Amino acid sequence: MIDKKPVIDKFARNEKDTGSSEVQVALLTARINHLTEHLKQNPKDHHSRLGLLKMVGHRKGLLNYIKQSDITKYRDLIAELGLRK
Repeated sequence: MIDKKPVIDKFARNEKDTGSSEVQVALLTARINHLTEHLKQNPKDHHSRLGLLKMVGHRKGLLNYIKQSDITKYRDLIAELGLRK
């Protein structure tokens, strides 16, 4: 599993922020990357693949929300996470 504390500390708006959209996207990205590595070693694990697809869809929805509310924050988050080129 991933260690959430460093991810939350890096993307939080303040010291008590654990659930903002940016933190959620960063945590989902970490979980997606971890699960992607798992699926490379276990290609027949269809239950994990379904969970991965759900997480990707959830992350996409959160990113669309951030994009609509604050485009500069969206661009910074995309660049920092390395999601798009």
